[in-house]
Amino acid sequence: MNPLTHFDSQGQAHMVDVAGKSSTHRIAVAGGRIEMQPATLTIIEAGNAKKGDVLGIARVAGIMAAKKTGDLIPLCHPLALTRIAIDFEIVRQHESMTSGIFCKATVETVGPTGVEMEALTAVQVALLTIYDMCKAVDRGMTITDVKLLEKHGGKSGSFRVE
Repeated sequence: MNPLTHFDSQGQAHMVDVAGKSSTHRIAVAGGRIEMQPATLTIIEAGNAKKGDVLGIARVAGIMAAKKTGDLIPLCHPLALTRIAIDFEIVRQHESMTSGIFCKATVETVGPTGVEMEALTAVQVALLTIYDMCKAVDRGMTITDVKLLEKHGGKSGSFRVE
């Protein structure tokens, strides 16, 4: 059996057939962060960015991205998502960490396939939106450590980053 499920026995890319899989409640949580100058973070916190409410707009962008993942990633199934939550945590500079914002996306559905890609896409687009809205004052921002933090449901069970 080929462990890469998006390839058939001849090595051709295909969308995985999930018709025979039972619908279960599925949850995925992804996270990542954007690092920036402390002054940029101050602008975001104060709500003084010229383009508006940075985190509010980034939250909506992340939600929209999760909903459009099937349109963006060629072999992803379009899913009826039942919940999308985008949360941000401000990280102030200290010795081991630069200033920035941690983004966490939680995505849920009841269906035959998981929502890991939707959660990862939501985080990436939310962080890209922060970059877009603040690039006029800080082009050196870095998006980093985007990864799946946990998933639940389906045949493979649960996964959690320790």
